Amino acid sequence: MDWFDSLSLIDGPVPVIVSVLGALGGVWLLVSTSRRYATRALPIAATAAIVVTAVGYMVVEKVWRPFPDPIATSIYVWIGVGLAAVFAVVPRLIAARGVLGRIVSVLAALLVVAASALHVNLEFDAYPTVGNALGVESAARIQFSNVPAAVEQTVTGVPLDSVWTVPAGVPAAGKITSAAVPGTKSNFSARDAQIYLPPAYFADPRPLLPVLVLLAGQPGAPEDWFNGGKLALTMDNFARDHAGLAPVVVVADGTGSSIANPLCVDSPLGNVDTYLSQDVPAWIDSALQVDENRAHWAIGGLSYGGTCSIQMATNHPDVYPTFLDLSGQREPTLGDRDRTVQQVFGGDSAAFTAINPLDLLKSRQYPDSAGIFVVGADDKDYKPGQQEMYDAAKAAGMDVQYVEVPGGHSFEVWSEGLRRELPWLATRTGLIS
Repeated sequence: MDWFDSLSLIDGPVPVIVSVLGALGGVWLLVSTSRRYATRALPIAATAAIVVTAVGYMVVEKVWRPFPDPIATSIYVWIGVGLAAVFAVVPRLIAARGVLGRIVSVLAALLVVAASALHVNLEFDAYPTVGNALGVESAARIQFSNVPAAVEQTVTGVPLDSVWTVPAGVPAAGKITSAAVPGTKSNFSARDAQIYLPPAYFADPRPLLPVLVLLAGQPGAPEDWFNGGKLALTMDNFARDHAGLAPVVVVADGTGSSIANPLCVDSPLGNVDTYLSQDVPAWIDSALQVDENRAHWAIGGLSYGGTCSIQMATNHPDVYPTFLDLSGQREPTLGDRDRTVQQVFGGDSAAFTAINPLDLLKSRQYPDSAGIFVVGADDKDYKPGQQEMYDAAKAAGMDVQYVEVPGGHSFEVWSEGLRRELPWLATRTGLIS
């Protein structure tokens, strides 16, 4: 079934086929010889879908506001289309003639819902394949208990590739695992970290590899970097070209749940700052055999995670002197500055300013820090903020670059951004020359 799991949901024939089948399913639900269905049931189903979608929009965008930025209107449209199919299926079953007609009605509704879900996914590129969408485990995944223990002989040097000779028996690809990273000092309740270990990690003697801490977006989960982010593929390709060498990547949880927005600070919403700056590094040092020199550590993330990465880089440059900000925001936010200050900082504007990257970049110098700001060329919402952050970082003495890649605010940009900048990251962290 590998061929089925590897089918692309982003391009190729599957999106076209599902869209066409969804359209045919919609036609079946719209057309019926029953006058009662056409004049009463169908309008009621459509109205109900519009009302539920509109209420959902108001709750999410105006009242609850769990996300700092508005959800694209197209997402709500596709949700509404799916709901209309669900609401219409029961009266369509009643109007259908015979068992076959009822079976086709159910299939039609399912196809419309599937097409709607596919188009929502196309907005973000979150699940690039059928296997990703179904949660199929990668063959490269192992239990953390099966990760090899520390070895006596290690290889060190800068750059590491200049003193490394790959021994026999090193696997051709890296391994993926997961582990709980406790909030020992922060008391932050985090989901399991997802970890990529490159082929060279399984060598004896073992090279002491640099560390890249990655963060997902919001809403999101650490697994996102392995689905839409194509992390394992990117790292394996790099390792293949560099004798098995690549950074050890720890995708830490920076939110605590899929929809939480703790702003990557210490606050009543959770002590995420302490978790990422103290608990995560301490756990990596104790649980993995890596290069403990923080000059060879980096942090990066997408969207919320990108904002968090520049927060860590400006608030804790001694821990994370290198960063990769992929489509981050201008500042940590719950939607606007006033709401953020009131709900997270108890109305204390000075407390917000004290941790806000843009303010820190204007008041401090960071001559030992370096980073890259990546944004989609079509990302009108985030591009101005990324440009402003780049200018401020450069003025603060950081060695920074600003990069645009094709696309909008999606995994198309974030996966490509990581792939493009990985050689720079590896050079900066002492892995390659």
